[in-house]
Amino acid sequence: MSQGHFLFGIVTLLAAKLLSWRRSSVNRKIRHLESVKLSVLNTEELLLSTTSIFIFDCDGVIWKGNNLIDGAASTLSMLRDQGKQVYFMTNNSINSRRDYLKKFHKLGLSWVTEDQVLCSAFAAAIYFQKYPLSSPQKKVFVIGQTGIIDELQLARIAHIGGPSFSDKRIVGEIGVEGSKIENIDHDQDVEAVLVGFDSAITYYKIQYAQICLNSNNNCRFIATNTDAVKHITSDQEWAGSGAIVGAIRGCTLQEPIVVGKPGPVIVDYLCEKYKVDRKNICMIGDRLDTDILFGINNGLRTILSLSGCTTYSQFCNNNFNGDIVPTFHVDSIADLAKNI
Repeated sequence: MSQGHFLFGIVTLLAAKLLSWRRSSVNRKIRHLESVKLSVLNTEELLLSTTSIFIFDCDGVIWKGNNLIDGAASTLSMLRDQGKQVYFMTNNSINSRRDYLKKFHKLGLSWVTEDQVLCSAFAAAIYFQKYPLSSPQKKVFVIGQTGIIDELQLARIAHIGGPSFSDKRIVGEIGVEGSKIENIDHDQDVEAVLVGFDSAITYYKIQYAQICLNSNNNCRFIATNTDAVKHITSDQEWAGSGAIVGAIRGCTLQEPIVVGKPGPVIVDYLCEKYKVDRKNICMIGDRLDTDILFGINNGLRTILSLSGCTTYSQFCNNNFNGDIVPTFHVDSIADLAKNI
């Protein structure tokens, strides 16, 4: 091949790449425009008249830290006055529904009941009620905190692990010459490994989960969520459940069943319990990759609230290549009440 033909080929390839990038950028902008900003003119017609159940994410949508977002209370009251069913869903598995209920009441939302709170720990309990363990002696090994343990106990699902395993350590010093490492004696009746957020995660817990999943017959890998980060403090992101799930995925080469967002467990539960059509449910959240994807995956209408972790600029640029597009978007859920 001559040098001229070679250079022509390189230029042609670069031109094709540039054209592809431009088309991708245009497509992202077009998909972004498909999301409608709710206004006085269209809120009633496009949303309220055809939606019977509203599911709200909590942090960044209802509250920030320990404070209600301005206008959240009035919007929730408006929906209740119109006879809408209101639920609150969080991927946080640290706390149980009863724990979250205390926070709702402390923030002045005293009308919220336990049945209206849908946390990922509760989603795990729902999953095991729908797809139970094969026999009474079988059990779940939990990597997680008290929220998961509380919900499994309420559902009478046999389990081990959780905070009770936080003090367990590998016997011997790995990597130290002459140190004898003792094998872990695991429970062969563990039929599922359930992984949530665990601030006391240890190598012992990871190894215990790995042995169960790789050695026990038909052992299932369940995750409350795969969120990459958590907002434990207001000015810093912290490694989320996804970091722990990733460690188990890495040593077992298995993919987890996700029971929290964006998985289907909670939507299936609501549809079966209340005999409601999915198209009459709306999910409101502040994250594209969990809240909005949860709605899209499960056939719901979606509203992106720009009051939390997703800014308007991020929404327009859409770091997820424009594939996750909400049905509607608002500056905050206070706009729903203002527009009625």
